[in-house]
Amino acid sequence: MNGVTGRMGTNQHLVRSIVAIRNQGGIVLPDGTALMPDPILVGRNEAKLEQLAEAYGNLRFSTDLIACLADQNDTIYFDAQTTQRRVPDVTAAIEAGKHVYCEKPVSETVGEALELARLANEHGVKHGVVQDKLFLPGIMKLKRLIASGFFGRILSVRGEFGYWVFEGDLLPGQRPSWNYRREDGGGITVDMLCHWRYVLDHVFGPVKRVSCLETTHIPQRWDEAGKPYNCTADDAAYACLQLEGGIVAQFNSSWTVRVNRDELFEMQVDGTEGSAVAGLRNCRTQHRVNTPKPVWNPDIPNPIDFRSQWEEVPDNATFDNAFKVQWEMFLKHVVLDTPYTHDLLEGAKGVQLAELALESSRTGRWLDVPELRIPEHKV
Repeated sequence: MNGVTGRMGTNQHLVRSIVAIRNQGGIVLPDGTALMPDPILVGRNEAKLEQLAEAYGNLRFSTDLIACLADQNDTIYFDAQTTQRRVPDVTAAIEAGKHVYCEKPVSETVGEALELARLANEHGVKHGVVQDKLFLPGIMKLKRLIASGFFGRILSVRGEFGYWVFEGDLLPGQRPSWNYRREDGGGITVDMLCHWRYVLDHVFGPVKRVSCLETTHIPQRWDEAGKPYNCTADDAAYACLQLEGGIVAQFNSSWTVRVNRDELFEMQVDGTEGSAVAGLRNCRTQHRVNTPKPVWNPDIPNPIDFRSQWEEVPDNATFDNAFKVQWEMFLKHVVLDTPYTHDLLEGAKGVQLAELALESSRTGRWLDVPELRIPEHKV
């Protein structure tokens, strides 16, 4: 596990996924045996690695990735580093014969992402990319509604994501400073369009066209040492997308917005028969027969309490941590060869959409999203 000293790597992948799987006694397989992950924590900061390893069961740790890849007993390589460090290390892991599972974006360019997929297939290793939002309770409830036919014909999808990230002078920022430097792989378009691609593709239908405006609203921030720096990466992206079947999607992603929503991410879906608003955990609906009939009249106070007229979708199931659910899927894919669709090609699609969104912002044009295929020869 490379890069687990970062916030996401520590909390979601190590503690709430791998350590949680170990604490539950492993993953029970159909023959009654248990699959138990035995992680080795890899990174550049030995003190942080040692602290993590000791805190979560005296795990193995190392600062020597090459030596770790040479150990034939460790069969899977996981990468949660910054994007710029991912391609060379995932490439080394594939060439060492490891199955690979990695965070997104998988690379900085779609060409690099496709080359990773081609290389993995060439070496016969299994590969996966984290697509955690598909396994969140709110999104799973939304998929249940779609499967039931609740919406009728889906017309539009509107997603709002973001929160105010402090600049660093008044209060320390909640995100690392590299997020706001393009030369270090930063930018919210690259970060979030990868997410919206797999959510749209797997919940509503393939993305066919994109138009996007990305911008840097806050030109100066203060880094972890309290020093000011110029922001060279975008901190907001406003995307409009056309999906297969005529569905129109709009996604606003911003680190410069103050939250007036129930959750940091909410997505409204409107259809001919009903609508829903899904967050990370909750999902509310309003059917056609329960839809109020408002009349626009700005001269009187609004007489309708719109929020009270939506119904909560019940859990009707036990929802585990989304990252842990996908980890269990990938581990069983490696051991049992169970089907697994969230591979490096899917990761490349996310990078493709981010690339096209940035190009759209530069040129002011709508751009088609061509179908991606893993090349047979080196890109």
